[in-house]
Amino acid sequence: METTNSSRILTINSGSSAVELFCYQAKKSLASLVAVLGGLDVLVFTAGIGEQAASIRRRICNGLEFMGIDVDAAHNDPNFPVISPDGSPVTIRVMKTNEELMIARHTCDLLNATSDDACQ
Repeated sequence: METTNSSRILTINSGSSAVELFCYQAKKSLASLVAVLGGLDVLVFTAGIGEQAASIRRRICNGLEFMGIDVDAAHNDPNFPVISPDGSPVTIRVMKTNEELMIARHTCDLLNATSDDACQ
């Protein structure tokens, strides 16, 4: 597995103030969105940190059990596709992404909007 910059940073600084602040801000944003939406059915973690950093996912979700957000450590630590316990009110998923492919597709769409054969 390729090591990303975020993985290296987390390995070196997993207890740092920057990581703690990141988790706090993510948790605060998540809780705010859940409140505005009136609840949540599915929470999805993606990209480098979301896909590979079980400790970050745990820290973000910790304390949000009252919203139905609960992490099953046995599923979280090995990065299973679903990390919430069976029967949990909120399903928590870990989904792989390919940011480079999405950027290429969006770029192609923009080019196609101005030229008929830009990405052919």
